[in-house]
Amino acid sequence: MSPRSASVNEELRRRSRERLLQAAVELVGERGFEATTLGDIADRAGSARGLVSYYFPGKRQLVQSAVHRLMHRTLEEALEREPFTEDGRERLARAIDAILGLARDHPVLMRQHMAGLLNGEGFVQCPEQRRLSDLLGDTVARYGSPDVSTDYPLLRASLMGAVYAALVPGAPMPVPALRASLFQRYGLDWGLGVPPENDPQAAARGRVGDLSRFFATEERPHLPEE
Repeated sequence: MSPRSASVNEELRRRSRERLLQAAVELVGERGFEATTLGDIADRAGSARGLVSYYFPGKRQLVQSAVHRLMHRTLEEALEREPFTEDGRERLARAIDAILGLARDHPVLMRQHMAGLLNGEGFVQCPEQRRLSDLLGDTVARYGSPDVSTDYPLLRASLMGAVYAALVPGAPMPVPALRASLFQRYGLDWGLGVPPENDPQAAARGRVGDLSRFFATEERPHLPEE
């Protein structure tokens, strides 16, 4: 039996890593970060436990890469869905809705992710994070930014602030109000993207004014308002 080619081995490694990332998303979403062990993740993925440490230096890095993968795939699906469009304003609206949707649909997972980012480790520089960064940077460019290197971090910070606000235990902000604030910030019509099913006018009039503490900045982003 001839040995497997390098390309076959690379594909097998990719699939193995993908299974671990998906298992991490599922288990942390079900149980939380502390109650999920690396052994649990390996078992769910059907992988040898030694493979986890081969691909990732620790549980926090694995989970952060797993969340970045979920964010990248969710964002990519939102941007590329039918009807496909290259309109920058529609794509930015879809991006905002996709990220806010993760806070709504995966609260445990996203809360653990935010906690990991704030504990001093910061962003894990992994392929999943780079894909997410590329998608958001491209969205900002299509929107018409004259300075993507400045405006992309501002968009990322605004999205992270909105996710944080939606997930604060005991005092969460409603996602429609957060959406209204972001849409107002970037001059987007409410009907773009995927508007919430509840009354959009009520959401737009809701608590936008209460969000200044999350989005206050000395300088507004460079992205065009019109």
